[in-house]
Amino acid sequence: MSIFVLRNANLLDLEEGALIDGMDVVVVDDRIADIGRGLVDPVGTDAVYDLRGLTLMPGLIDCHVHVTASHVNLGLAAKLPNALGVIRSLPILRGMLFRGFTSVRDAGGGDWALAQAAQDGLIEAPRLFPSGKALSQTGGHGDFRARSDQLEPCACSFRIGNIARVVDGVDDVRRAARDELTKGATQIKVMASGGVTSPNDPIGNTGYSMDELRAIVDEAAAWQTYVMAHAYTPRAIKRAVEAGVRTIEHGNLVDEATAQLVKQAGVFVVPTLITFDMLSSEGAALGLPPESIAKVDDVRLVGREAIAMLHRLGVKMGFGSDLLGESHKHQSEELRIRCEIVGNLETLRSATTVAADILQRAGTLGVVRPGAVADLLVVKGNPLEDIGVLTGQGEGLSAIMKDGRFVKNELKARTSVARVA
Repeated sequence: MSIFVLRNANLLDLEEGALIDGMDVVVVDDRIADIGRGLVDPVGTDAVYDLRGLTLMPGLIDCHVHVTASHVNLGLAAKLPNALGVIRSLPILRGMLFRGFTSVRDAGGGDWALAQAAQDGLIEAPRLFPSGKALSQTGGHGDFRARSDQLEPCACSFRIGNIARVVDGVDDVRRAARDELTKGATQIKVMASGGVTSPNDPIGNTGYSMDELRAIVDEAAAWQTYVMAHAYTPRAIKRAVEAGVRTIEHGNLVDEATAQLVKQAGVFVVPTLITFDMLSSEGAALGLPPESIAKVDDVRLVGREAIAMLHRLGVKMGFGSDLLGESHKHQSEELRIRCEIVGNLETLRSATTVAADILQRAGTLGVVRPGAVADLLVVKGNPLEDIGVLTGQGEGLSAIMKDGRFVKNELKARTSVARVA
């Protein structure tokens, strides 16, 4: 058993939207055991830390990452041998953790094995909610084959660097969804529209028939989970919502009527603005193909307007970054972009309480309360006033705790004089 006491913290309560000073937090094993003022050290306390002047908040959650996307050209990443694909994912995962993201939802590529390695402490990584391979129709956003290829059955489901698998037809998408769920996917990702980084599909394309989309949703529901859908346009978003998906990824081209439909259905949206900024500024130099570069501004220039409208209408939005290759280092800059549009508090909620709700972990992740998982950040400053303390590569974090264990700790401890609580 491990016991840590964190004293005199400025506790950031994101449910209330308030900073509460002078709070003590007791962590026992992987859970928060108690919160209050003047708490007595439990018998067996390992260490006590004085957080006076520092902010204590829940670990951040990124709801849209691709941890195996080690190259901005996804077609090249898809061809990597599995061993190399895994090895190249390790610094990506470590970087996320040390930026304060203690949980991430992988939107295609990351699998059960990586999630288990993170859980077992074999690698430095956030808690991973993997989708396995996203499902894409032939010629859809997950099909990285060139037009010149002979389109034989795709072997894309066998390589970890490939974020998707190509599958068509109601029976086959059912089988593919069951396969990914059996392999450990915690939710299913479906490509419901065209995309930027795939070679052949214009942004305005839709992905899958309604029968195929509904079959995928049915299979996820049978496993007591849900579907997340890549979708940009009003038509693609509307079809996905009507099919029963739970989260819309990106949504840059959404219009007000469709946004109202999203809200009425209780569907979440996970915008991902930073990736389009980076693809625009860095993509060509990092190897993004010309056919993809030509599509970036189709979604980038309207993304901020979409977030402003969704916020105004009260649509629930989670935090997502969706970065690729060397651009992963810009992950926390999504926080700054969001703050400029919706303010600090709603931005922080998108990466904590709302994100936990998306992951179906409300009350156990994204909060600091008794019984919650002890994913905690000790921050040099107040994120409600300056989001910059959470950007960069974690320089503003004095400590990062995941599952009750410090993965970064610059704090000075004193040994507890144990007293009976």
